[in-house]
Amino acid sequence: MVTSPQSIAQLLAHDGHIARVQGIRVGHFTHSRRPTGCTAVLCPDGAVGGVDVRGAAPGTRETDLLHPSNLVQEVHGIMLAGGSAWGLDAATGAVRWLEEQGAGLNIGVGRIPLVPAAVLFDVMLGDMRIRPDAAAGYAACQNANIGNADLNDRPAEGSVGAGAGAVVGKVFGLERAMKGGIGTASFTVDGVTVGAIIACNALGDVLNPFNGELLAGARTADGQYLRGTRDALLAGEEHCPILAASNTTIGVIATDAIITKAQAHRLAVVAHDGLARAINPVHTMSDGDSLFALGTGKSGKSLGMMTLSTLAAEAVAVATARAILLAQSVQIAGQAKLPCYQNFKTQG
Repeated sequence: MVTSPQSIAQLLAHDGHIARVQGIRVGHFTHSRRPTGCTAVLCPDGAVGGVDVRGAAPGTRETDLLHPSNLVQEVHGIMLAGGSAWGLDAATGAVRWLEEQGAGLNIGVGRIPLVPAAVLFDVMLGDMRIRPDAAAGYAACQNANIGNADLNDRPAEGSVGAGAGAVVGKVFGLERAMKGGIGTASFTVDGVTVGAIIACNALGDVLNPFNGELLAGARTADGQYLRGTRDALLAGEEHCPILAASNTTIGVIATDAIITKAQAHRLAVVAHDGLARAINPVHTMSDGDSLFALGTGKSGKSLGMMTLSTLAAEAVAVATARAILLAQSVQIAGQAKLPCYQNFKTQG
């Protein structure tokens, strides 16, 4: 029987992850010079893909080809990156690496790897001139270790890869925010696995999706307690001016079930329900929330869309919470320290 973790201890102990999906591997690259990086989700044998963009300020690459009515049926990876628009260049490195492995769309004279991408805004932490590029994307692919004997190696979580510079709870300014990160989760039913990996850089707060407990977000003016963005806005508290596109939660849902391209699109759509359970407010005018879906078909089995959709939303909700629970605080010279869940004194 599949059960979801509900307490903090259970969320931390959850052993599912997206690399348990057959045909999926994950690699991170994290910059050593400032908090930023990228995460490659690779499917070199190809996977049907879908995408759903809910935020009003997205940064994406090659999302149009994922529309169910468009020609191309399979992609070969997804790149998630920091660095705002500059970070999209990381996908070029993934394309080069995949070509070297012989992966990609066969066009007769060669192969073209198809790697859609999405980015998040992390350039306020440190020197913005340091950001993921094609070399970073290539390194993330190398770190995926495709072909390793242990195909169930859990991807690193917390303040790594695309989540290295993620920050949450910025409604009242960066100085009152907390550290975000990247997390992963998966669930298996009848031999079919659905997993998710989520880089959470939300404008809003992050909650335990099962009981509504506030995990991280905007703090009080003295920085000592969690304010609760929803309660503050409902009380009429004025928020700070918010720079467009300065927030975003991005991620990938993957399954080894046999699905169509239209079903992949639907999985990406319903997966946003997991974000809505874990982030408040979510899908704002200043967020670029974008989720991709991949179907490798490697299990050789099909599940009904009701079950797949439930698993997708559940995996996204748990992965989002884990991104926050495993994040690490950060201190940038000349900037206020951003605390994380693990070392922050919560109210009450």
